[in-house]
Amino acid sequence: MSRRHALITGAAGGIGRAAALRFAQEGAAVALLDQKADGIDHLAREIVANGGRAVAVVVDVTNDESMRIAVGHAVASLGQIDVLFNCAGGSRKGDTAVDRVDLALWERTLQLDLNGTMLSCRHAIPAIVAAGGGTVVNMSSGAGLKGTFGGHAYTAAKGAVIALTRALAAQYAQQGVRVNAICAGRIRTERILQNQDAGGAASEELVARYPFREGDPVDIANIALFLASDESRMITGEAIAANGGFSAY
Repeated sequence: MSRRHALITGAAGGIGRAAALRFAQEGAAVALLDQKADGIDHLAREIVANGGRAVAVVVDVTNDESMRIAVGHAVASLGQIDVLFNCAGGSRKGDTAVDRVDLALWERTLQLDLNGTMLSCRHAIPAIVAAGGGTVVNMSSGAGLKGTFGGHAYTAAKGAVIALTRALAAQYAQQGVRVNAICAGRIRTERILQNQDAGGAASEELVARYPFREGDPVDIANIALFLASDESRMITGEAIAANGGFSAY
């Protein structure tokens, strides 16, 4: 990864932050994109202090012009972009079945989780092609593989990310771009830990059946690192389940 130049959205916390640190540890230069200026500024300073190369770029991933400017700034700062890791997004409190979900919440969820991913790809993929090829890793979810998650807005958005990933892989293969999605299970990010339920019999039963169903942000960061590297050169157009078997048995 020492010659890679990675753009990471949602880099201020959670999986995005963990990925930025792992990519930088492996020698990649990183562009840290997020709305939270303080978070990415602090992270960029941390990476630079440890001998890495990083630039912080404030962006609204749901805004086309904001993403265009942000990618241009990242390319100007790093010289090129050959890796995109789309981490911005997440589920929302109040997301529920379609007959009850608030329509404004539905729209906000799709705007961030699906449109944000699309706009990042819209502007970063041409830069990756210009760099001679590279990789895109999109964050989906186990909810996109299995229809048992109660939040239908999030499920719809993450399922659409998988379909978009496959379409992008087919579209840009001849231009040297690989595109994959990670379908994560329950990851112990700060947001998830703050919102988690008290537990109970259902939670205990799930843990007993799927002992690896919960992970830490670095677990997903390591998968993204692999998918962004040459070691995964045979993999494109795939939805990689990382949920402890929850989508398999």
